[in-house]
Amino acid sequence: MKFLCMGYFMPEKMDAQPKGKIEEIMNECQPHLDHFYVSGKVMMDAGLSVETKSLKRNKGKVTVTDGPFAETKELIGSVFMVEAENMDEAIELASLHPTTQLNIGEELGWRIEIRPVHYFKNELS
Repeated sequence: MKFLCMGYFMPEKMDAQPKGKIEEIMNECQPHLDHFYVSGKVMMDAGLSVETKSLKRNKGKVTVTDGPFAETKELIGSVFMVEAENMDEAIELASLHPTTQLNIGEELGWRIEIRPVHYFKNELS
């Protein structure tokens, strides 16, 4: 079973850090990522830009809105996908990610959300 994991952060807490501190934190992440990848169950891992666009159908037309939105306290900063037998194993794998391994993550509001991935059948193929 596949699980999509989303790593959240609080931009105001990250933005309050000096640039050098952020680089130091990112360097601390690498050994944890190396350990995370050793499982062989990480299918994809990516960092996301804070720039967003939101698409919504309204009165028959698709509208595009810029983001992120001011009322948002958290942003998704990374996503990764793992292959696991069940949610318990997905939690075990996700707990190896730097989001939960670095002490500074608690101060910066880091957290991970895990969701099972369900595929829709493509009727055209």
